[in-house]
Amino acid sequence: MNSPEPRQQPALGVLLVVGSCLSLPFGAAVATTIFPALGSWGVTGLRVLIAAVVVWIIARPRLGRWNRAQWTAAVLFGVSIAAMNGTYYAAIDRIPLGPAVAIEFLGPLVLAALLTRRLADAIWVGIALVGMALLGVDGLTGAEALDPWGVLFALIAAGFWIMYIRMSTRVGALTTGTEGLAVALAVAAVLLLPFGVPAAVTAVGDPRVLGLAALTALLASVIPYILELAALRRLPQRVFGILLSLEPVFATIAGLLVLGQQASPLRLAAIALVVVASIGVTAGARRRRGAGPDEEPPSPLTGSISVVPD
Repeated sequence: MNSPEPRQQPALGVLLVVGSCLSLPFGAAVATTIFPALGSWGVTGLRVLIAAVVVWIIARPRLGRWNRAQWTAAVLFGVSIAAMNGTYYAAIDRIPLGPAVAIEFLGPLVLAALLTRRLADAIWVGIALVGMALLGVDGLTGAEALDPWGVLFALIAAGFWIMYIRMSTRVGALTTGTEGLAVALAVAAVLLLPFGVPAAVTAVGDPRVLGLAALTALLASVIPYILELAALRRLPQRVFGILLSLEPVFATIAGLLVLGQQASPLRLAAIALVVVASIGVTAGARRRRGAGPDEEPPSPLTGSISVVPD
């Protein structure tokens, strides 16, 4: 009997996305444990460097025939990866994982609203902003106030997530397979070398730190990439985006289990509003211009390459 086609395995696709959503925040949680030794930017540089080497070996890009447009898109994609990951790790060095991911999700939410120009999307963004307002109230009145610099870094990461989505879509249209991603990760690794090289030197001298850095790269880059790539072959991108919208919930769970980060009822309500808004935007993202069930355009939350977002 022939094995079913990927598109005939939606349940497996859902499990793959859930696995990715679990892997990413737990990778970030592990990363925070070595921030004291390497610094948030050092961990970012080392993690991206490891991921770049692994993906380059897998992709083995052939770049001899690349044109200027392909190189430009890949370089800008790499810039977005470096900046988004660096500022996100700087954020979670200062504020809990759940609020950081919730704030970062403002980027794709705003982009979705700008691209679709639908009133419903503007309403969803408004709901997300209410969630951000609740986070602000919790940060000012709660037992554990949110560090303003952490919030600022999360907002900057949200902005670079917009660039990441736009450039990943561009790279996906101009290159084949994972060549564009491999080049972009290499560019990001080079940009982060001033942080990554000192971190690597420190990590080499401490097997525990080196092991945790490798685990961070595995959980936050390599595993999510493999799982999401497989999931996108089995699920419509709209469904994929809805499932990915649950990431703030998984981040809150990871922060609680790994780091002991508690969340007040108000903070949980704020995160819930962001999740609801993300699901609402993604569910309405499918264009009505002749997109069949297997021919959906890229989701505003996922783009065409959904890897290394955190």
